[in-house]
Formats: sequence, structure tokens, C-alpha cells
Amino acid sequence: MDHEFKGEIMLMSRQPKKKIRYAVVGLGYIAQIAVLPSFKNARKNSRLVALVSGDREKLKKVGEKYKIDKCYLYSEFEDCLRRGEVDAIYIATPNFYHRNIMETAAKYGIHVLCEKPMAVTTEDCLGMMSVAEKNNIQLMIAYRLHFEAANLEAIKITQSKRIGEAKIFNSVFTMQIRDQNNIRLHESEKGGGPLYDIGIYCINAARYLFKSEPIEVFAMSGNSRDSRFKKTDEIVSAIMKFPDGKMANFCISFGAFASADYDLIGTKGRIRLEKGYQYAYPMTLKTYEDKKITTKKYARRDQFSPELIYFSECIQKKKKPEPSAEEGLADVKIIEALLLSLDLGSPIRLDEINKRTRPNEQQKITKPSFARPKLFNVVAPSGEKQ
Repeated sequence: MDHEFKGEIMLMSRQPKKKIRYAVVGLGYIAQIAVLPSFKNARKNSRLVALVSGDREKLKKVGEKYKIDKCYLYSEFEDCLRRGEVDAIYIATPNFYHRNIMETAAKYGIHVLCEKPMAVTTEDCLGMMSVAEKNNIQLMIAYRLHFEAANLEAIKITQSKRIGEAKIFNSVFTMQIRDQNNIRLHESEKGGGPLYDIGIYCINAARYLFKSEPIEVFAMSGNSRDSRFKKTDEIVSAIMKFPDGKMANFCISFGAFASADYDLIGTKGRIRLEKGYQYAYPMTLKTYEDKKITTKKYARRDQFSPELIYFSECIQKKKKPEPSAEEGLADVKIIEALLLSLDLGSPIRLDEINKRTRPNEQQKITKPSFARPKLFNVVAPSGEKQ
């Protein structure tokens, strides 16, 4: 067969169908507890058709549960892409694999929805962006809170000036990582540590609430003699300075009681979002205006199907997604600066971050929660084997 003609047939076979066909790459805890079951709520335009993992037994069990017969080991990943069986992939692997997997998919014209952080370094992020542009594919970073009602309401209140001019962001995000082998406890060079895993939520929230980018950062760490924290920091406290005198502070830890709240203080009032970064718990949004306190509760919801629905629509309509690769790059630049600050013990000035688009109310997608799925051969961050 003529090579060019064969190439045309392959290209046509990968054109998006009525529903975007996905492969989920990586079958760890987040994939099994949240990503895979969310396809049911995204069925209007998204379909799970393939699974990729390094664990043959896990592939078999998870494939049977979701009735997926296209199951590939990592060594067979390119076979999946080459056969034209999928239009997009969802990357749910450890952070330091993101770039290689994304660039491999792009080579075959496959669109990529990548878990955050986008990658471990700015260099990796820029490389991913270049490859996406070269191969004309969509690349979105999985910031689920950009579609979540409570966080979008906090943004809306901030922009309405109900609390006056936003001045101070403060947040505490902590959890207990009990599994000594958890990837989160690896060195920062491998994408481990609290900044990449949970600090990114605080950084991103400050940025979308202030609708601005930090110009200087400073970080300090604290460590006990706990054997879990031989390779990474136990606690990190950070300050981010924004233009116009705005300040963001956050403290994160893998060795403290669970907390995931943030406060935004303005010149006339305050917003507090409790459980604001969580996907498995209800949230409570409190707005303080003079002597008036307004409380709004948000039930637990599926936060992953909105990402799929939105990304599939971007593919179908050839629309650049928000959160884009630029969003992922911005957070990684800030994390790198904070890590450098930890090393040097001094504040770090940031180069200008060119990011203009922000999440807004029009992106809100609300889907009901689902029952906890049965998990196979994964260990929860708490150390409990599932």
C-alpha cells in the first residue's frame, strides 16, 4: 500500500468520534478511586476504552470490573496508540513519568489530559508544550477545582468586591502519609514531597483568587525525627508576594492531622472555604461581611467527570482548554522557586509568569458522587492496602 495513503487512513481513524475514546495510563490509587468510576458521569461525550499499567494482574482485575478488553502493559503502550483505538489519554502516573508518556502520545496525534503537577521541572513543561504544538494536539492539566462549584463561587465573590479588595490568602493543607513506600515521600527530584503533591493546590488557589501571579517567594521547612521523612520535608511553610501588596501564606505537611482549608481576607470582609481542596468530602463556604455571615454547604460530588466532559468538548470543538499547559507551567515555576528558596534560605524573585486566562463561573460542571469502588492492589496514602 502507498505509504502516504496508508498514513491518511491512520489519520482518519484517529479523528474524534461522537464520543472521545480514552485510555487511562496508570492504575494507582487516584485512578481507581476517582478517575475510572467518573467515566459513567461523563458518558455523554467520553468513553473509557483502554487501560495501561505495569501490573498484569491489576490490568486483568480492573479490566474485568470496567468491562475493558484493551489492556496494555507499559511496554505495549505504543501498540495502543499506534492501533488508533483511542483519541485521548488520561495520565495518572507518578509525576516524573508525565513528560515521557505525554510526548509518546503526542507523536501519534493523541490528545492528553495530564494529572498535576504537569511535570517535575520547568524544562519538562516547556518540552511538553513544544511537542503538543508541533503535533497539533490538545494538552490540558487536570485541575479539577477549576470546574468545582464552591471554589468557583469563592472566585465570583472575590471578583464582585463583596469583601472589598482581596489582600491576604492563608491556607493549611495537611495529611498523614503512613505508607513508607508512597511515591509522595520520594525526593523532590522525582516529584515527591509536599510542595508537588499538596502545595500546588494552595499555590493555584492563591493565583486564581487574586487573579494574579506572584513576583517573589520564600519557604522554610521543618522536620522531626520521623523515619518517613528521610527523603523529603515533613512540613513546608511558604510566603508568596503578589503585585499591589497582596500576600499569600500556606503551610503543608505529610505528618499532621488532615486539614484542607483556605481563607481570603479583603479590606471589607473575608471568605473561608473548608475542605476546599478535597474530592471525598463536603465543602463549606463562609462569607463574612461586616456583621453578616453567610454559610453555604456543598455536598460531596464527582470532581473528575467534569474534567473529562470539558476536555472532550475542547477536542471536539478544537478549543484551547483552561486549565491549559501554561497553567501547569506557572505552578511548576513557582514550586521550583520555593524549592530553591528552601536550599538557599533566602527569598527568590520570579521571572514574569505570562498567564492571563483564569477559571470562571462558566466552567462549572456539577455531577453526583458515586459509591466507593472496589480497588485492586493499591495502597492508600494512609497506608491501608486496598
